[in-house]
Amino acid sequence: MTHHSVCDDCIIEGVTKPLTRAQRRKAELRQEIIDTAFVCFSEKGYHGTGIADIAGHLGIGHGTFYRYFSNKRDIIDHVIDDLSAKIIDSLGTDNAPDAANTLDEYRTQIDRIGQALTHILMDDRRVAQLLLVHAPGIDEELTTRLYGLLDLADALTAGYLEHGVERGYLRADLDTVNTARAVTGMLLSGIMHGLRETSEETMQSLNEAIRRLLVDGIRKD
Repeated sequence: MTHHSVCDDCIIEGVTKPLTRAQRRKAELRQEIIDTAFVCFSEKGYHGTGIADIAGHLGIGHGTFYRYFSNKRDIIDHVIDDLSAKIIDSLGTDNAPDAANTLDEYRTQIDRIGQALTHILMDDRRVAQLLLVHAPGIDEELTTRLYGLLDLADALTAGYLEHGVERGYLRADLDTVNTARAVTGMLLSGIMHGLRETSEETMQSLNEAIRRLLVDGIRKD
């Protein structure tokens, strides 16, 4: 007999029951508020934007805004939650830290992960701009949370490197902790370049350079 947890049942229910029209409209309006906040943050900056700006730009009342978000800071938390979920989802199954067993598999895995992260972070560049430009320094709690995301990225990357060392396709003397930090730094730099670079060819060249460093720079000779 197959047993399902309460969480499993919730997932199954969510998959098998389509959203009602009201639920779809609620989700759409929530996203419209986020999109409008992005516009206002871009024009006036985070601190210069008030709830009245967001609500007025969208043509809704303050009460409607507060049914979806407790304040403008809550919008950033929602964006972080959504981004984190997408990234974690992209690292499952074939892209998991222990999925590759050879250098060729690792190389292919890096390509898949690079494409997935580029899609997540660059399809809507306002998200990266919000988190890397506007969010730092808003308040101590948010700064701590952003550092937590940085630590998580370091830990995830170290897991891939440690697995490669254990399987023998990465150098045995590899400093996985500090190499992971260096890799995270490269990725963040790539994202920042992506915010101002409009040439897809240039970004593809940069991504390829990063991928080569992640393979050729640390593989076992």
